[in-house]
Amino acid sequence: MLNLALLALVHLASATNPISTPNGVYNSSTTPSSFPWNTYNYCNAPHVNAEHYNRPSVEGAELVYMNVMFRHHKRTPDNLYPNENGLNPAAGWNCSNFIQFNYGGGTAHVNHQVVIPPSHPFLTQIWNGTCDQGTLTQEGLEDAIKHGRDFWSVYHDTVGFLPTVNPKDLYIRTSVSDRTYQVAGGLLYGMNPAYAGEAFTVYTQPTNIDSLVPDYDCPLADNLRNAYQSVPAWTDHLNANAALQARLGETTGTSNLSAWTSWYDHYFDTFTSRTCAGHPLPCNATTGACVSEQDAATVFAIGDFEYNYIWHSAQNASNYTALTFGVMFSELAVNFKSFQAGSERYKARLYVGHDGSMIRLASGLGLGKIATLRWPALGSEMAMEVWKANGKNFVRVMHEGTPVQTLSWVPLTDFISLLESQVPPDLYNTCMDV
Repeated sequence: MLNLALLALVHLASATNPISTPNGVYNSSTTPSSFPWNTYNYCNAPHVNAEHYNRPSVEGAELVYMNVMFRHHKRTPDNLYPNENGLNPAAGWNCSNFIQFNYGGGTAHVNHQVVIPPSHPFLTQIWNGTCDQGTLTQEGLEDAIKHGRDFWSVYHDTVGFLPTVNPKDLYIRTSVSDRTYQVAGGLLYGMNPAYAGEAFTVYTQPTNIDSLVPDYDCPLADNLRNAYQSVPAWTDHLNANAALQARLGETTGTSNLSAWTSWYDHYFDTFTSRTCAGHPLPCNATTGACVSEQDAATVFAIGDFEYNYIWHSAQNASNYTALTFGVMFSELAVNFKSFQAGSERYKARLYVGHDGSMIRLASGLGLGKIATLRWPALGSEMAMEVWKANGKNFVRVMHEGTPVQTLSWVPLTDFISLLESQVPPDLYNTCMDV
């Protein structure tokens, strides 16, 4: 097992580079018992659980409504090296250990299994085994089930809020990615195994306008991001780590590929997917060179820096976040306004999205003003609870199982105003006005 469980501070290539590697777990879904329970664990984020959950200190407060957003759990890499096959162990990736169903209602129960023929002429472009890129792994499904169990231990067992079996009380929305459907199922099953026999509808939006990923076009947002990723505040970190980039490019065959050299997103993805699954870091079958643990740790630190910069600290980052997630902020505001008006039909709305969903939500809610934002971990969670006390409704936001300092007891009307403040006026035309 890689020695990445708790990373000490590692300084990067340049003494003037402001990035250093924070502490965190990158190689196991289980945080060592010697660490604080809410230690950043990229493989399996801390989340609400009965052992560490506390009700608000307001006497007589009653939980009456909630919206929760999750990131999916462990998966195979979303990004592939040009010679992916040569950078993996011979056994490759195994996704045959849980059944993935895909069928129309009232028809035969069809499931799909990935087959990678060893004689395929394009085999160099994918690993061996039974996994496609971005596929939820069995370990990811198990983490989702455990996550659901912990969620239930709080909101059913401790608080008495969620019903035993009543699917009509829950609204579930995901992206169109299979892994988000599967994580939704794992969460529900973990919440209550009786749900395994219930039929749940998972709501999605068309791919090209999906606000949860998000996937809708916004040229103005693209221009803003391109602008603030062309200034020294961004380019200096790329220049300072040129030697790292050269090593990684030579080992993985990605030298001079802009998708890999313009930021560290792809390396972060391919390294963490491996370390979280217990796979070795990439090794070049021809040269024998392997990505070192120190270089991987540096990439993890750079990933945190880049995510905080893009979605929080860069000039115009707040505008970029609002433009690209404004539709989702609007949906959340409508949900809470419906509850406020007494027209909400659900007790809870659950959203299963991606890291891009979570970082935008965290930024828009102001978490970056409290502490530097980090790359949202697998299984990341943001619970927005509405409590009724003394005849009034208040919101408490829980991030990774811990109350957000500035959103621990906010009047519902003020919270709705916060969400609405993240929705640019005339959003479509604003996005297209370039």
